[in-house]
Amino acid sequence: MRITIAISGASGTNLGLNFIKYLPKEIEVFVVFSKSAKRALKLENNISINELFKENENITVFKDSNIGASIASGSFKVDKMIILPCSMNTLAKCAVGISDSLITRAFTVMLKEKRDIVIAPREMPLSTIALKNMLTLSKLGVTIAPPILGYYSSQQSLEDMEKFLIGKWFDLLKIENNLYKRWK
Repeated sequence: MRITIAISGASGTNLGLNFIKYLPKEIEVFVVFSKSAKRALKLENNISINELFKENENITVFKDSNIGASIASGSFKVDKMIILPCSMNTLAKCAVGISDSLITRAFTVMLKEKRDIVIAPREMPLSTIALKNMLTLSKLGVTIAPPILGYYSSQQSLEDMEKFLIGKWFDLLKIENNLYKRWK
């Protein structure tokens, strides 16, 4: 399986990093950070993307400006994509078909190829414009799954909460996991 993980410039880049951390090792991963995501990563976690993923052979990191990357073509088969977190800017561009970055181009390719896409918008409260954009994408078959907690899994820590969210996103992308306590 191949998956593209786009991390756009909303607060919560750590969710994207932990999503990658918990992926099964046999999955081939393509990661793209927006410029704003790089800034948020530095501000929230004091991490530079140059420090990430050095040891992992299954992870390829692309620059968002690299429109010619493999994941920008439908003939390069990527099975699934998640934008986590998804900024309102990226959400709006996806909703109207603007492909001016690798993230939005890869999204457009996945959409036209009718492949699995999950978008995790990270904003609160949601404006009417954001809700309309989400509705547009949902009607196109994109799964909209913001980081909303379910309290039935008895989370006791921030890590437990993140594992719950990541497990739910894995479920949506049909990636087997046991990251959270399921309802009985």
